[in-house]
Amino acid sequence: MELVIVTGTANRPLAEEVGKILHSKIGINLGEATVGRFADGEVDLALPEVRGRHVVILQPTPPPAENWIEIILMADAAVSSSAGEVTVFMPYMGCARQDRKDKPHCPISARAMIKAVEAQQIKRFMTMDLHTPQEQGFTQLPFDNMYLSPILLEFHRGLPWRTGVVIVSPDAGGVPRARAVAKKLGCEVAFIDKRRDGPNQSEVMHVVGEVRGKIAVMLDDQIDTAGTLTKGAQALLDEGATEVHAVASHGILSRNPDPAKDSIERLKRSPIKTIVLSDTVPVPPEKRFDRMHIVSCAPLAAEMIRRVHNRDPVSPLFEEAFSWVVK
Repeated sequence: MELVIVTGTANRPLAEEVGKILHSKIGINLGEATVGRFADGEVDLALPEVRGRHVVILQPTPPPAENWIEIILMADAAVSSSAGEVTVFMPYMGCARQDRKDKPHCPISARAMIKAVEAQQIKRFMTMDLHTPQEQGFTQLPFDNMYLSPILLEFHRGLPWRTGVVIVSPDAGGVPRARAVAKKLGCEVAFIDKRRDGPNQSEVMHVVGEVRGKIAVMLDDQIDTAGTLTKGAQALLDEGATEVHAVASHGILSRNPDPAKDSIERLKRSPIKTIVLSDTVPVPPEKRFDRMHIVSCAPLAAEMIRRVHNRDPVSPLFEEAFSWVVK
């Protein structure tokens, strides 16, 4: 079955880079899908010839929600045009933070959006660094989720991982991710316990784990407002960490008219020495500054697509991505 890759408007530069890599490996180019808007703002799209082909829709879904709409419409167009198979690959899956019913009368947004895409009769989901692994259980379709932490941490491959580094999760929920990575690197784990002492009281950051005299590398799936991250970095230094670095898969980096609440201003004012992000979500020039570094996920995304298309296993990629670690 021939492979064709199409994309919407959410992150075309990433899709183009993936297309270039796959062209060099297997001769596949990015398909010329047309995605625009009608005069009233509705999505207007058309796919290239897809009959009998394996269509991979490569599109992250950060806000606005129209990025989800583009995926749903591209999937509908592919299926109704007799595509042989349709895979949806979201390098970043939005709506993932509301993944359970933690208060009355609220949606489980991650489940609702996955079901909306699944209803288009696609055959497989692919993502990178889901907010929580249980979201793979919202569908019975095959669901490949690849971790970006190995390729992002390679930026710091020169650090004394086994003797002088501690991997830190900015919250308790990220501890399993941090522990899995720390095991590969042979270093210790800590996390930030965030709580309020009382109603309307400011957040208090407690460091759980030994960080004194160590280089702290904070590992998270995304940076949105950067509030927890920057406060946690200061807490680590207060507990004796020698320096703090931040590594996150998805750079949402929300802006706010109030400088005290703006993610970029918070990061600029923070004591964090380096911030390493991937390009699953576009990080425009106006959000970048000298301590921020972007690592492309395109090579890993291209290899995931190649393996899924050829029916090869994807899970070994996690082990291969840590090949830079000195044993």
